[in-house]
Amino acid sequence: FTRRFELADHMTVTGASLNNGLLTIDLVREVPEEMKPRRIAIAKQGGAPKAGQVEKPKQAA
Repeated sequence: FTRRFELADHMTVTGASLNNGLLTIDLVREVPEEMKPRRIAIAKQGGAPKAGQVEKPKQAA
């Protein structure tokens, strides 16, 4: 008989073996560099205002 599997993107088969009726398939996920998450540093320029509470000025009645 024949059995087919559709693998996810960027999956490759590196090996397969059949022992005592058990099929073992070795898979590797290879994500291209442009799809890997990356860290971007954000530089701090000048002094940012400190966080604080701003109160509304009172109006005369």
